[in-house]
Amino acid sequence: MSIYKRFCAEVFDSNGNLSKITLNFPDNFNFGYDVVDAIALETPDKRAMVWCNTENEEHIFTFADIKNYSNKMANVFKNAGISRGDRVIVILKRHYEYWFAAIALHKLGAVMIPATHMLTVNDLVYRLNASDVKAVVCTYQNDVPEKIREAIAETNLNPQLFCVQNSTDGFVDLTSAMKEASEDFPRQPTLATDPMLLYFTSGTTGYPKGVIHDFAYPLAHIVTAKYWHQAEDGGLHFTVAETGWAKASWGKIYGQWLAGSAVMVYDFDNFDPKQLTGVINRYGVTSFCAPPTVYRYLVRKGIPSMPTLKHASTAGEMLATEVFRKFSERTGLELCEGYGQTETTLLLANFKGSTPVEGSMGTPSPFYNIELRGKNGEKVDVGEIGEVVIIPEEEGRQVGVFSGYLDNKEQFDYVWRGGVYHTGDAAYMDENGHYWFHGRFDDIIKTGGFRVGPYEVENVLMEHEAVVECSVIGVPDALRGQAIKAIIVLGKGYKPSKELELEIRDFTNQRLAEYKWIRIIEFVEEMPKTISGKIQKSIQRQTQ
Repeated sequence: MSIYKRFCAEVFDSNGNLSKITLNFPDNFNFGYDVVDAIALETPDKRAMVWCNTENEEHIFTFADIKNYSNKMANVFKNAGISRGDRVIVILKRHYEYWFAAIALHKLGAVMIPATHMLTVNDLVYRLNASDVKAVVCTYQNDVPEKIREAIAETNLNPQLFCVQNSTDGFVDLTSAMKEASEDFPRQPTLATDPMLLYFTSGTTGYPKGVIHDFAYPLAHIVTAKYWHQAEDGGLHFTVAETGWAKASWGKIYGQWLAGSAVMVYDFDNFDPKQLTGVINRYGVTSFCAPPTVYRYLVRKGIPSMPTLKHASTAGEMLATEVFRKFSERTGLELCEGYGQTETTLLLANFKGSTPVEGSMGTPSPFYNIELRGKNGEKVDVGEIGEVVIIPEEEGRQVGVFSGYLDNKEQFDYVWRGGVYHTGDAAYMDENGHYWFHGRFDDIIKTGGFRVGPYEVENVLMEHEAVVECSVIGVPDALRGQAIKAIIVLGKGYKPSKELELEIRDFTNQRLAEYKWIRIIEFVEEMPKTISGKIQKSIQRQTQ
């Protein structure tokens, strides 16, 4: 029996489909002890992770391995003074050490802050200062240690620094330190309501917001893994996401291990469809999840036979009908779309037992009470556009929905106004109960599976001497879903030209993480504005 059943009660309808799930867990629930260590105790040889990289290295880890390595790492961290409530940035790409670090930090009761290696020095400075970190754990690749050293020099912080797989000046060689550490680690006191994860997610009017999840959060991913990804007990699930993003929590650890499935991890930098499908076939992947960008590449380059694959899912942006149909024709599998946010777990999806509806977000998760509400909080009728909101069963408490924004109670109270959680996403429901995405009420750009706040790009654009005013929006793009476009008003003495366009783009992109790069620039004489002087991005998007 999968261990997830210890923590929930499931109700099924007359067709055998999940209609309701409720959680039941102890006040001190901790994924490290109550899931990983529990599985390791009962079935130590059960496969937890299959890992490989582009250099043809591979490792297969059992749950006993994960328990022992995470205990070793936890001892190293504890001896360095890291304890309950301390915040630790983790930049480990798709290295297998990420899983050791995550469980080690959970066992300590520390707050893990996953981050991508693509962050710039300025990105790191912001995160270091905003979260007042106690430590940083990182890869030696992609100049990450150098960027971290440079970022720390711009702060008043003095965090503990750890690096894996290599000795680097100023960093503890974590791989070597673990060899001397004990495999025994007694249970530390933690509570299910303690902060466990902190993700920085893009905002529309400022720098990224810190989204805090508590120790009960992994349990909300039971539905994600079991009924959307359709991860099987004894199976092998493959979510493509890098560990710096919340999608890794959705598909590379919590729900999958709760459901008894191993996770497939392919450690790569540059996406290659042929290599990806080679991994699926070489290791016998049974379920797969990737953003639409990956499926677009697969369809464009040709999809080989994948006989072990039983289920495929996607989320993060709109999926083109042509891609949906071609993938299904080639594989016999219908892509199951899903929807949620960094602040939540899976909210809507084409779930197990239902026939996927092409282009639909699916139906509400049996774990949440979800409605569409109008501007005044009223429930909208079938076919009418409304905002997706979550109505908690208990006032002020909804497992799976974040517990707060870092140092921003005002924003937290705003999204929870009226006693419901406001997603900021617009949709409508058809007569069959399927939801259809209509757009965001804010200006978040979804490009290549990443979320980008326009403010972050505009802030850098404005540093160029020729730019007097700018607006960044997302425009339709066949490959990325959306491409980032900058609309610019030039200062006195500057005239539009191809040379100036390239200069501004290069100036900006050199200062941004790659996923935030500007792809298109348009020069205009003036911006459409509201009576209060705010740029009307909605009008700009309509003209694209």
